[in-house]
Amino acid sequence: MSQSDRGLRRLAAGTLLVAFDGTTAPGWVLNELEHGLGGVTLFGFNIATPEQVTGLTAALRAAGDPFISLDEEGGDVTRLAYHVGSPYPGNAALGAVDDVELTRRVYRAIGAELIAAGVNLDMAPAADVNTAEDNPVIGTRAFGDDAALVARHTVAAVQGLQSAGVAACVKHFPGHGATTVDSHLAVPVVDVTLDVLRARELVPFMAAIEAGARSVMTAHVAVPVLTGDQPATLSPAAITGLLRGELGYDGVVVSDALDMQAISDGVGLAKGAVQSLTAGADLLCLGPKPGYDEILGIIAEIVAAVGDGRLPAERLEEAAARADRLRAWFGSGAGTQDEPADVGLDAARRAVRLHGSAGPLTDPLVVEVDTPPTIAVGDVPWGVAPWLPEGEVVRVAPAEAVAERLLERARGRSLVVVVKDAHRYADSRALVSTLVAARPDTIVVEMGLPIWRPGSAAYLATYGAARANARAAVELLTDGRRPRVASLEPKRSA
Repeated sequence: MSQSDRGLRRLAAGTLLVAFDGTTAPGWVLNELEHGLGGVTLFGFNIATPEQVTGLTAALRAAGDPFISLDEEGGDVTRLAYHVGSPYPGNAALGAVDDVELTRRVYRAIGAELIAAGVNLDMAPAADVNTAEDNPVIGTRAFGDDAALVARHTVAAVQGLQSAGVAACVKHFPGHGATTVDSHLAVPVVDVTLDVLRARELVPFMAAIEAGARSVMTAHVAVPVLTGDQPATLSPAAITGLLRGELGYDGVVVSDALDMQAISDGVGLAKGAVQSLTAGADLLCLGPKPGYDEILGIIAEIVAAVGDGRLPAERLEEAAARADRLRAWFGSGAGTQDEPADVGLDAARRAVRLHGSAGPLTDPLVVEVDTPPTIAVGDVPWGVAPWLPEGEVVRVAPAEAVAERLLERARGRSLVVVVKDAHRYADSRALVSTLVAARPDTIVVEMGLPIWRPGSAAYLATYGAARANARAAVELLTDGRRPRVASLEPKRSA
């Protein structure tokens, strides 16, 4: 291999963020980092203990100069706390409180934890305006459904993360909030005019760019008026035309994971990588599915695309230059004071909304209505059991649960029913409705978005299912220390 060939391969490898199984770095990852691999993305299965994570990231840094990234959004989507649940509420809860300084502090605390763990790139915050109630992939990951509210909290989140020295990656450009299809499974379509896109979806991204967001992540979402039937991740019109040209963004553009079926079932991983780079992306997140052989195939395809003219070499050099500027920013002295350890719990407490009167609990039976995990969230623990040791907690599948048996079990006891995004699951609504009809004194706790509300004696909304949200809900139910707030609507901008 000639010197120029080695240089080209190094440029190609430098665009990739790979993933791997296990809690230690495989030899092939360390070897590729020595030869210019861009970096890695960590997932829940890479996490065991804080000491293990710092050891893992130290080993990765010793092999090269990698981006070490993960999805740490707080709330439902967490990687550092994947096995126990996040100590921070997510965006929906922060949007419900609508205190931008609180959002800044929560994200600064998240950033401090990431820096301590050796992570330098956070795939957060989600800047999507969640206008589709049945959105299967965003939901509580969004600050809300109002573009101005989402914009001001996106800015606060970016400032919080980056004040701690972690690069924010604002996602999912040009907006995933109006979709009813999960891009992990297919290509969602946002069929709106450019005027609607500019007035709604793009508002938080424009604010984040103005605030100095170091990176932006593309969505595997088609906007017919802009991208045709292509997802934005593969669209020159979306990345080079809109994001770079109209919005003037010159930071790092990161693709969403190319192993998601919206890409892998369409053009395929290797061709998708080439098309995304051609469209203007700088770093390609590959996700957990591709093994080393497939990654070698992706590198080879990028090199071949330069050779046959599909991908200009200058495009790889431009991507490398942007990546180098971001690496230089990591060493620029960013960093700030630590936040109090309970900033997440304080935020979760302020987010809780209680409609009606809960009253004291008597030997409570807690029925947690199971909800399928989304791919973005994964199998993160949720529910109130850790915070209610005096209660009997049962987890039921709504389609299989027998309401009469649960009611008999709850005779003479307080009945608390915990759901997550009940508006999206008919079986959950049917079970809750049956229980409430027989026991109007039932307390319903919604740990997703509070869109569907049964006629129960008390209805408590947490705006997320993180560990902090669960604790705040139980505190309110058991000792009443937190203020009761009747309104379930987040504040709106004027």
